[in-house]
Formats: sequence, structure tokens, C-alpha cells
Amino acid sequence: MKMTLLYMLIVALMTACGNTKVVSGDAAGSDTVTAVAEQNPFDAAGAFELTRQQCDFGPRVPGTPAHEKCAEWLISTLQASCDTVLVQTASVQSARSGKVGIKNIIGVINPEASKRLLLLAHWDTRPWADNDPDPSNHNKPVVGANDGASGVGVLLQLARQLKANGSTLGVDILLVDAEDMGVDDNEESWALGTQYWASHPHVQGYKALFGILLDMVGSADATFTREYYSMQYAQGFGDLVWRHAAGSHFINAQGGAVTDDHVFINRAGIPCIDIIDMRSDSETGFCPEWHTVGDTMDAISATTLGEVGQTLLNVITDLEK
Repeated sequence: MKMTLLYMLIVALMTACGNTKVVSGDAAGSDTVTAVAEQNPFDAAGAFELTRQQCDFGPRVPGTPAHEKCAEWLISTLQASCDTVLVQTASVQSARSGKVGIKNIIGVINPEASKRLLLLAHWDTRPWADNDPDPSNHNKPVVGANDGASGVGVLLQLARQLKANGSTLGVDILLVDAEDMGVDDNEESWALGTQYWASHPHVQGYKALFGILLDMVGSADATFTREYYSMQYAQGFGDLVWRHAAGSHFINAQGGAVTDDHVFINRAGIPCIDIIDMRSDSETGFCPEWHTVGDTMDAISATTLGEVGQTLLNVITDLEK
């Protein structure tokens, strides 16, 4: 993903006004959210372990043995929790590496249900640590504990719990490939797997009520504000998510704008929001480990993973009514 210039304008306006702009939707931590969490708690430790297991493969760069081995593991893990698992294979044109083979992995829960929720995260990692403070690391691949594995870990654990709870909602878990091979001067060079899925959905004429993208959701000091494009395309669904937000990392305020997988989901006609860690006090707009060799499990907090997973469980509980 990459932050757009609009982010800097939003931050400048927020600073000029003296504080952030609070938007519609209840604040996190309501009595309703607490009650749902007590009845159906999310297993944060399970999500942490699933995040770690991805990192144990090493950087999951398309075209590498680690990428292939992790794909096999992801398929097997989803098969244990989902009714159907589908794999899309394709060749896409990357900005720096030429043609690369990708795999989008889709876990389908309750395939006959007409009311569906799309949940997605990217499982690949960036081939270059080009934001690392040490220039000698710029051509090294990124482990991607936060940028990739954290969102996938939450979704894998969520699938386990939906199966155990006997959820009636139709849920499609989309693990997209080749999100992180982009370059800053080319918006279309990002989210290659999602762009492929948007034009080749796993079900012809696929429709979902809305989608939720998870990206960089594991940092101990994460800040989840309302991403700009999410608000433009899917504000009502953003309101729903923030009403059910669990924990202090969710801040009910306008955030910056980021070109991420959700942009291409929205362009395909499915409203989609992005739960992503963005920092107004950072030059990059993201956490310090972003696109560096420091994006390892040392930067991951089970507590943060738990808050994000609990938020998803809260939303699903609401949609099941």
C-alpha cells in the first residue's frame, strides 16, 4: 500500500483545527460491545500463533520457495475451518520484477447463504525493505509480521471460531497475493492480486453486503482511524464497524488516505473499508517497521490482534441477527 498526498492535506487540516474531526458512530467500548465480547471472546493468543507460523516460513515473496510453502499451509489451515477453499493462480505484471505468479486463496463459509461478508488481507510480503533506515538493507525482503501476517492471522483464527460457533452468516475470507510489489509513482502497481480477483471473482457475479480489509493490525501502539477512501465509498458500514469496535486502538476520527486493496474492491462495486494502522506523526504515515527488516514478530502485540478480531466477531454477531 502507499499513502497518498491527500493524507498530508488531511493531517494539515487536522493540525490547523487543533484536533481530529470526530465522525458519526458510537465510540468504542460501549456496553453492547462489552457484552458480546464476554459471550464470544476472540482468541488473541491463537491469532498471535497463526501470525508467528507465517513468519516462520520467512519472507513470502511471490516466486520463492517460502511463498509456495506458506501457500500450502494457508490452504490446509483454511480447509480445517471453511466449507470450501478455492485457489486462484495467475500471472501478473509487477513494476520491478516483471511477470510473477500469484495465488489468491479464498475460504468460503456457509456458501449457500445469500447474506455475505467479505473479509480480506494480503499474505505476501514486500521484496525490498526500501524504507529501512540502513540503505544496505534496501534490497532485502521483508518478513512482514505486521504488514501481511497480522491481518491473515486474525482472519485464520476468526474462521476457526466461526466454525466452532456455528455461524449462519455467509463469510468469504480472501487472502490476496502480490499486494506489496508496488512503486510510489504508480498506483496500479499495488494490490495486484486484488485487482486480478476484482476482474475474476471466485463466484461469477459475486456480491457481498460489504467488505473489511485488515492491513498492519498487530502493532502494540497501533492507531486505527477512519481511512479516507473507506469513508468515501462505505461510510455507513464504517459506522457499523466503529460502533462495534473493541479497544482503545480504534479512534473514532477521520484518518488519512491510502491506496490499498480496498480501493480496488470498492471500484469493483463492493463497499469496503480498511482497518489499517496509520500514524499522523510519522513521515511515512505508517508504523516505524513499515517496509523495513524490523517488521518481525518483535513488533506484534497479541492484545492488538485480539481487539481487531473481537471487533470482527462483534460485527458478525450483529449481522447474524
